[in-house]
Amino acid sequence: MTDIEFDEHHYVSFSYFLERACGIVLGDSKQYLVRSRLAPLVKRYNCLTINAYIDSVIKGNRAHQTAAIEAMTTNETLWFRDDYPFKLLESPILSQFSLKTKPLRVWSAACSSGQEAYSIAMTILNFKKHQANSFRAGVEIVGTDISEEMLQRCRSAEYDQLAISRGLPEQFKADFFEPADNGKLRLKSQVKSLTNFRSINLLDNYSSLGKFDIIFCRNVLIYFSPEVKKQILQKIAACLQNDGILFLGASESISALTDKFSMVRCNPGLYYLIKPQ
Repeated sequence: MTDIEFDEHHYVSFSYFLERACGIVLGDSKQYLVRSRLAPLVKRYNCLTINAYIDSVIKGNRAHQTAAIEAMTTNETLWFRDDYPFKLLESPILSQFSLKTKPLRVWSAACSSGQEAYSIAMTILNFKKHQANSFRAGVEIVGTDISEEMLQRCRSAEYDQLAISRGLPEQFKADFFEPADNGKLRLKSQVKSLTNFRSINLLDNYSSLGKFDIIFCRNVLIYFSPEVKKQILQKIAACLQNDGILFLGASESISALTDKFSMVRCNPGLYYLIKPQ
């Protein structure tokens, strides 16, 4: 057996660990994913094999556990993913909230490397260019993720040319970015000032985040069991204001999981409106 191969027993043990730690359900056929994500950690921590690395995770090595969770939860993402949530945000949703006497609060859950949170910020700033008196009370966009490495990337607000090329409109690139070191681009302070990033495990309690007007929890629930999905949706519902809005991924449905939301169909796309409590 080579150092990047591992047996079924270790795959099952690691699957149980990952589900307990962060809710992700691997299923029976993701050995290739575990192999590709853990192989670099085997070398980083001088383990002989993936089996040996998994053994150290199961035995409670905190550094190895944290690194494994970060490796398994890290996903590349796009600017303005699926497009329609941001078009709906700009019109008509932002108009509904534009005269609020309290700050508009938006949560980007499982924000990965920050593209979604910053796409929301740029959409709001673009709206404000045409509606000068909107959001006089301010805007706060909270991005959360389980990975501290991803949160550090979010806070740096710097992206290489490959990341920039994935869905960012040229006009937004011109309006909201400035040159950084090593050929990267950095988001301007007007964008960064709308955002803050915090470490949150979606299995935990997140009432400390406060109430939000809009929550993006997109392409996240697909990784969890039905029971965990129900729990997360209950907690998300508790975090929404009475007229709050939830965006999910384009292929995600929650009709069988919760009765807390009403579906609002649009052209294109849809969102969920919290039902009156």
